[in-house]
Amino acid sequence: MKNPFEYSFDNKRYHTLNYYYKTRYGKKLYKAVIDCSMTCPNIDGRCGYGGCIFCDGGSGYFTQKNISVTKQLELEYKRISVKNGDVPIVAYFQANTNTYAPVENLREIYNEALHFPHTAGLSIATRADCLPDDVIDLLCDVNKKTELTVELGMQTVHENTINYINRGYTHKDFLKGYYKLKEKNIRVCLHIINGLPDETEEMMIETARHCALLHPDGVKLQMLHIINGTALAEIYEKSHFPLLSREEYIHIITQQLAVLPPETVIERITGDGDKSKLIAPLWTMNKIAVLGGIDKTLCENDLWQGKYYSRYERKHNYE
Repeated sequence: MKNPFEYSFDNKRYHTLNYYYKTRYGKKLYKAVIDCSMTCPNIDGRCGYGGCIFCDGGSGYFTQKNISVTKQLELEYKRISVKNGDVPIVAYFQANTNTYAPVENLREIYNEALHFPHTAGLSIATRADCLPDDVIDLLCDVNKKTELTVELGMQTVHENTINYINRGYTHKDFLKGYYKLKEKNIRVCLHIINGLPDETEEMMIETARHCALLHPDGVKLQMLHIINGTALAEIYEKSHFPLLSREEYIHIITQQLAVLPPETVIERITGDGDKSKLIAPLWTMNKIAVLGGIDKTLCENDLWQGKYYSRYERKHNYE
């Protein structure tokens, strides 16, 4: 069957990051992860303690800690170049909240990453409630020097779930941060988590529909991981709340893709947890099976990214 999706040069029926990089830069870029030992307002008490219930030290599973940005990038570049040769990288500030520090401190670490010889862009993971005006001004300055992406944890649009996972800010707060970035023409990637406790298939697809109305530049979709040592692991040990099967996850992903804008880059469609600490679901460790299942299901059901993204939605923003 001929692929009906326009943003593809292979069998993929969704807008992959590989397609985005190769059509924009003519080559693939590789992410080099960084941990700057930052904290989070939901950990240090500004808005809460303990972090989100699924948080495992700020999600920096693959980062090197307690060394300079330059040294981390050198180590990452060595790792990446062994397999891929001399390639450009995106310096990815991954762990914890990477705009939650005095602006001069942020300027120093961002500039250090920018001056690394192989850096072609910056990606900064943060929270929507950690974007004060002076940080926005700094991000605008960075955006003039390189391609900048700011990653925000949307997770869900459902307030009951937001409260349950102890995110520490409302969906309205999230929207304020998102629009502050978009008003400055800063590229934004949103994170959505499927399989959050008590969420139905309809709720997860509704989150994707709300995301679509924001028309983000990128989206990361992933399954909820239960990681040993987190608050979520304690909850799961006591209740064993139901988790999505691989087949259920694949079905939901294909439905979410169908309502998302075709121009939005799908920067992740499954996730990597720390395998040494992963409690469940164990099927997430077989990424090839998940990716292949998504491709197969899209084709069999004649679906593609944006199939149900209507002309009406293209003209209206979500408020």
